[in-house]
Amino acid sequence: MTKSSKPILISIVGPTAVGKTALAIKLAQWLSTEIVSADSRQFYKEMSIGTAKPSSEELKAVPHHFIDSHSIDTLYSAGEFGRDATKKIAELHEKNQFVIAVGGSGLYLKALWEGFDEMPSVKPEIRKTLNEELSRDGLVRLLSELKEKDPEYFDIVDQNNGQRIIRALEVIRETGKPFSSFRIKEERELPYQNIKIGLNMDREVLFSRINERMDVMLDNGLLKEAEELHVYRNHNALQTVGYSEIYGFMSEEYDFEEAVRLLKRNSRRYAKRQLTWFKKYDDIHWFEPDDEEQIKNLIKKTLL
Repeated sequence: MTKSSKPILISIVGPTAVGKTALAIKLAQWLSTEIVSADSRQFYKEMSIGTAKPSSEELKAVPHHFIDSHSIDTLYSAGEFGRDATKKIAELHEKNQFVIAVGGSGLYLKALWEGFDEMPSVKPEIRKTLNEELSRDGLVRLLSELKEKDPEYFDIVDQNNGQRIIRALEVIRETGKPFSSFRIKEERELPYQNIKIGLNMDREVLFSRINERMDVMLDNGLLKEAEELHVYRNHNALQTVGYSEIYGFMSEEYDFEEAVRLLKRNSRRYAKRQLTWFKKYDDIHWFEPDDEEQIKNLIKKTLL
C-alpha cells in the first residue's frame, strides 16, 4: 500500500446489530492495528450485557480502547471522548498508518470526524450536585436554569438529553460564563485522513437480528444487570434502550411480556435513528456487512 501524507482513521459505523464489531476486528487484523470504540455506553465497566460489548474472545483478538474505561458514577461527554480519543489515536498512529474506530454513537464519532470544543475542567462535586438535582427535581428545573444563564445554547440543545444539560450547566457554574461561549463553530483540520465505512442490510433482516440480540441479552442476564445498576437508573447512560424498558417493568408500569415487546420495538426504532443520523454524511461509503473484499479494495484505492 502507498503511504498517504496523513495517517488514516477508518471509521466503521451503522445501526445496532448490523455487524460493526466483527468487520472492525477483521480489518484490524488485516492491517495489524488496534480499535477505538466510539460507543457512548461501552465506556462504562458496569454495563456489559445491555450494551452488547465485544466478547472476551473478540477483545483478545485485537486490542480495543475505550471499553470498560470508566465507571458508571462518572459522566463522560462526547467532547471529553473526542479529546481523549484523539490523543490515543495519535499514539497509535505512531506505530501504524491505520487506526480503526467503530461505533454507532453519532455525537462521539462526530467528535473524531470534526474535532471537539476545548472545555474548561470542572470540579467533580459540581457534576455530582447536578446529578443529584436531576434525580431529585427532574430536568425541568435544570432547563430553566440553562434558559436563564445561556439562552443561546438552550435554543439548540436537545432538551430531553439530561447528560447534555448537565454538561452545559457544570461549565456555567464552574466558570460563570455561558457554555455557548466555549463552543467553536469553525471547521478544524484534523491530524488524520478519514475513511468512513457504513454498514447496512435489508431492513427485515436487520430487525430480525435486533430481535434475536434482545433475546440473547435477556437470556444472558439483562434483568440482573439492570437490577444491580438500579441505584444509577437516573444516569443518562441508563435512560436508554435496553435499560429503560427493564426499569419500567421493575416499577410495575407493565408486565414482563410488554417489557420485551418495548425492548425490541425501541431497539428497532433506535436503529432507524442511527441510520438517519449517518445518512446525513455524504462521504460515508455504504456496504453490506459481508462485503469485506469490496471494503478492503476501497481502503487500498484511497491510498493510491
